[in-house]
Amino acid sequence: MILELADIRIQPGKQAEFDAAIQRGVEQVISRAKGFQGYKVNKGIESPDRYVLMIFWETLENHTVDFRQSPAFQEWRAIVGPYFAAPPAVEHFTLLTKSA
Repeated sequence: MILELADIRIQPGKQAEFDAAIQRGVEQVISRAKGFQGYKVNKGIESPDRYVLMIFWETLENHTVDFRQSPAFQEWRAIVGPYFAAPPAVEHFTLLTKSA
């Protein structure tokens, strides 16, 4: 399983609107993508305009090719993109270890 981690900064004062948009975008668009395994969204306490989106994919290519090169990616960006203060920083990870 691959973890996509997106560090998202949004425009100040748009938190309530973005909260609804990111949930709608993941549940209506990304969740239908090939290899999608689940997600988590965390929002900043000290930095209320910062969000961490974690999406679990079966393979790296499910995100980088199957999703990113599909029309669904543009649909996703149309939902959440207007709130971005800057492009999200996105990286991928594999699991090394976890608690029981």
